[in-house]
Amino acid sequence: MSPLHFLPHNNLILQAILALCLSLSFPFFKIPIFFLQGLHTYIHPDDGFNGEIGFEEVGEANECFIGVLGFVLGLAIVLEIGTNFVIDFGFKSLDGFGRFMVAALMGCIVGFLFMPAGRSARAFWLGTDQIRCNLSMIYCGWFARMLLYANYLLVVFTSLLWIKPFADLLVNKNADVRRESVSIGNADELVGNLGMSKSDFDKFRIWCLLASGLLQIVTLRSNLQMYLNEAVLSWYQRLHASKVPDLDFSRAKVFLHNHYLCLVVLQFFGPPALVLIFLGFSQIDEKLLTNFQPVCSLLPCSALVKEIALFMAWWITFIWAIFTSASLVLYRRGILYVS
Repeated sequence: MSPLHFLPHNNLILQAILALCLSLSFPFFKIPIFFLQGLHTYIHPDDGFNGEIGFEEVGEANECFIGVLGFVLGLAIVLEIGTNFVIDFGFKSLDGFGRFMVAALMGCIVGFLFMPAGRSARAFWLGTDQIRCNLSMIYCGWFARMLLYANYLLVVFTSLLWIKPFADLLVNKNADVRRESVSIGNADELVGNLGMSKSDFDKFRIWCLLASGLLQIVTLRSNLQMYLNEAVLSWYQRLHASKVPDLDFSRAKVFLHNHYLCLVVLQFFGPPALVLIFLGFSQIDEKLLTNFQPVCSLLPCSALVKEIALFMAWWITFIWAIFTSASLVLYRRGILYVS
């Protein structure tokens, strides 16, 4: 049984009532406000600033370009052009139009994740004090720092679970076959002979996806606080950079970071929420939907749809890990810097 099958499959009405009750209870308890409550925001005492800063416009242009590249990469993956030996997913059952739609969705996800993943990398860079500034104004505490480390490591680890060379190290292909002896001295014989069974490994991957999505939501407040502290660090650096500091840029950055706070909340909350949603879709039993013909007339009810939903959940985690890791490497090399 799948780990996400919490309710009986034969009672769709009960599941719908539960989902409706949760949706109605969230506004009553003001659940979204919990992400913003208690954050330290900073408004510069100067009321305004001159000039326009096109950060968001430049970011939108980059998102479109990255999205196109993501579409090309997605098309290569769904057409299995040199990727069938790397990624543990198959798309042979999809027709041409289905593959194009999946690649288009992959490209949209890549473009959508470009800026949030970059902000997450900056939050990790500041929250773990990689710049060694030791400023109390941007210190996030040991617990939040451990959350940032655990979140990043779990996302990277989960993204590798569907990469075949890495997955082969964790799967014992001969778990049900008795072998007389295994040569420990030969590394080639260890691959496929150590680890868990294929069925257990599939369940383990699902649990890792679930844990990574939940941990990203738990880490959201720490990321938001580091996003706000980034503007304060910019103001502090420019204040002490010279005897006559130019604080126009810093005032603008402090203002914009507070102005776009709600947008950043959605950018941090959207990816893990999509991971959990796609993961939930991948765990729906197709036998349940086949009993409702109006639903099947609108949506395809097959195991292929579940596989595509699981692939999308992994794709979001994989792209997030790629963007975050690449940004951290650029920060480490000094090509990017927080200012």
